Parts: sequence; structure tokens; C-alpha cells
Amino acid sequence: MQLHNLSETNSILNHFVSQLRNVDIQRDSMRFRRNIERIGEVLAYEISKTVDFSAVAVQTPLGVKNTYEMAAKPVICSILRAGIPLHNGLLNYFDDADNGFVSAYRHHPNSDDDYFDILVEYQAVPDLSDRILILADPMLATGQSLVAVFNKLMEKGAPKEIHVAIVIAAPEGIELLQRNLPDQCHLWIAAIDEKLNEKNYIVPGLGDAGDLAYGNKL
Repeated sequence: MQLHNLSETNSILNHFVSQLRNVDIQRDSMRFRRNIERIGEVLAYEISKTVDFSAVAVQTPLGVKNTYEMAAKPVICSILRAGIPLHNGLLNYFDDADNGFVSAYRHHPNSDDDYFDILVEYQAVPDLSDRILILADPMLATGQSLVAVFNKLMEKGAPKEIHVAIVIAAPEGIELLQRNLPDQCHLWIAAIDEKLNEKNYIVPGLGDAGDLAYGNKL
């Protein structure tokens, strides 16, 4: 798997991530969602550098310009619900992409906080055969949910390219993806944090991205 840690070079991306973490700015859920969306736009721009382009002749009001356009449109697939703002940011740039949505969540049998498995339930995803797949999830903690979703998506066909777009990742999650996703997969990360805590949450992280974006779960 090819890892792209975009925080290694200072850019406006680091500014957006810093605001996401700030507990004072987090009180504004609209600002929180917009920052994730803007991070999605930056990730989309970086991903676009790796895909194929075709030469085209474009008619302008004053002549013809030989230029380039993307050769194929991707499928953007996000994990509900926290993935929606990131999905929107990617879609702002890949505006003619097809779209997919999958639900995945931690299930704690017998109310055991120390053990959980991942349940993947709802999915609405087009055929992925020979497509460019962009899988979006803001937080990569243990990586178990993303691997479970990826395995479920492979039932929809084998993509020709796989890109995973993440806002904040823990080293443990990256390691799990390296063991379970194809070698040619690209992992795009806005920031890599220190570790997981005893509850498998990212430290220092930013809290629960879904709750901060859309309110506490019922």
C-alpha cells in the first residue's frame, strides 16, 4: 500500500486540521463540517494527480485549445455518517463521480466496552468493476471498520484503482490496512496521530467526528 501523509508538507490543509481539533471552534458544527469538506477538496486535488488523463480539443469562443481531461470518472464511497462531509468535499472536485454509501459501526456484545466487532449493514453502491474507487472515512482508528467495508465492497466488483481518503489516522489503523488492503492501494491521510487509547480512540485526535458534525447519537 502506498502511503501519502500530506501533513509532512505545510499547506492550508494543516490549517483546516488544526481548526478541526480546536475545542472552541468545534462548538460550531457547521464550521466543523465545512473544514472536513475543505480537507476532502484538498485530498481530491492530490488524488487527481495520480489518475489517467486524455488529450482533448476544446472549442473556445475564439478558437480551439488542445488540453487534457480525466479519462474516467471515479466512484466515491463513504462510510456513514461521519463520512458525509468528506464525501461532499471529494465530490466538489470529482463532480461527475458516481456515489456509494455504506453503514458500519462498532457493536459491543453484552455491553462490553473493551470488545467490539464491526457490523456492515446498509449499502447503496454501483458496480465497481474496473472503476476508480475512492473510499472516504474521516477517522482511521483500529482500521477494522474500513477493512470490513472494503471486503463488503469487493462483492460489487474489482476496481482498477483504489484510493482511501482519511482525515486523521492512528498508526495501528494504518498497519491493519497495510496487512489487509491490496499493495497497489493508495492511502491519503491529512494527519497521522500518536496512538489509540484503551478504548481504541485516536489520541490526541479530535473526538467523535460524527457527533461533532451532526449531534450526539441517540
